[in-house]
Amino acid sequence: MTQRPDLRSAVATGRGDDGTTGLLFAGTRVAKDDPRMEACGAIDEAVAALGLARAELGSKTQYGTLPAGLAGLAELILRLQRELFVVGAEIAAAPGTDGRLRDGETRVSAAMVEAVERLLTESEAGVEMPREFVVPGESRLSAALELARATLRRAERRAVAARRAGLLSGDHLLPYLNRLADLLWVLARAAEQAEAHRPTPARPTRPRRAATRP
Repeated sequence: MTQRPDLRSAVATGRGDDGTTGLLFAGTRVAKDDPRMEACGAIDEAVAALGLARAELGSKTQYGTLPAGLAGLAELILRLQRELFVVGAEIAAAPGTDGRLRDGETRVSAAMVEAVERLLTESEAGVEMPREFVVPGESRLSAALELARATLRRAERRAVAARRAGLLSGDHLLPYLNRLADLLWVLARAAEQAEAHRPTPARPTRPRRAATRP
């Protein structure tokens, strides 16, 4: 399908009206529900969820309510959003174009995985870890980070399916998604603690039974 000449839009082309979309670096088109596109869509959602977290930090900065413990978090989130575009590019690359991919630009590199692992270790050191599963929602910031984490786990599952189907071949993409989801969970806990919130446990607290006399 060619671009409709009567469609006057800087965004819409009409080429996807048949349910297909183009892969990068080649003219190959695939169905929009192709496993690679499902993974890319989940990555896109995760980037948007991180945008909610960054917007919340921006509001706190604007009104002077940003806790000292969250200084620099907005810059980190922006960095992670940009790295997810690298992930999306690798997933969406057409078959046979591996030679055109560049580490850190259109392909996840070992250095990207190592950097996230360092961030994870550093972040864990400053966080009191819950001893059980927690329910998101103590603050808008932590909830947005949890939404990004959950969406990223879906992206990871879709990427695993694409790899199993022989559609992905990179060695570092899956480890990167796995570590990044872990990091977002820790950052959500850090956000709660910086704002003096305690995580809500998944199980309700049960009152202790009074001791009975024999």
